[in-house]
Amino acid sequence: MGRPLVNDARLRISRSHFPVTALGPGLRLGVWGQGCPLACSGCMPRGTRDPDGGVEVGAADLERRWRDTMDRGATGLTVSGGELLAQAGAFRRFLKSVRRVGSEFGGDLDVLISTGYKLGEIDADRVEAVDLADAVIMGCYDAASPTDPLWRGSANQSLLIRSDSGRRRYAEWEDRRAARPPWQMRVDGTGVWFAGIPPRGALARVDRAVRSTGLAFRSVSWRSGSSGL
Repeated sequence: MGRPLVNDARLRISRSHFPVTALGPGLRLGVWGQGCPLACSGCMPRGTRDPDGGVEVGAADLERRWRDTMDRGATGLTVSGGELLAQAGAFRRFLKSVRRVGSEFGGDLDVLISTGYKLGEIDADRVEAVDLADAVIMGCYDAASPTDPLWRGSANQSLLIRSDSGRRRYAEWEDRRAARPPWQMRVDGTGVWFAGIPPRGALARVDRAVRSTGLAFRSVSWRSGSSGL
């Protein structure tokens, strides 16, 4: 067992979950940031926008979750939005611990980051965090420009491979199209939530299916004016 971070940084996240299979290859720990200054039009997880929402966790706590999921067979880490690059310093510290712990396990593990920023839009502090990833999906979500490459929601988003490990893991997926994009649905104490990029119309079909049973969502994150599922 490695030593956890001594000077713990604090991160505000919406949730973490394992296993995630819809946001990157293999079995992954998923971490969703809380707070997003970009507020892309049409973005599904509106509940992750509020910088005061979610929960605050220590980077050392996330390190322990990462270590635990590797013990359970994790092959990678996916970080999605809210926008964790808005918390660049603490996020960078967490990714450094991810790298250190991953080297202890000696496996071919990878880090995939999804951010609404493009490289030319981020400062040096955020670039340092991006440089700790093996692959990065970049660009604001544009609901008017749907696309079918894996793990990207709109045509303006790009998958950038940032390391040799990323090249080994992602080269075969870089241009892969998905007729039915992978996505997961989970139920927990907060309600029903989704991981992945739902196909167009999928959320409306879920809404109709629920209503057909005589039930209804109290609120949904993919419609304006709602704060969560």
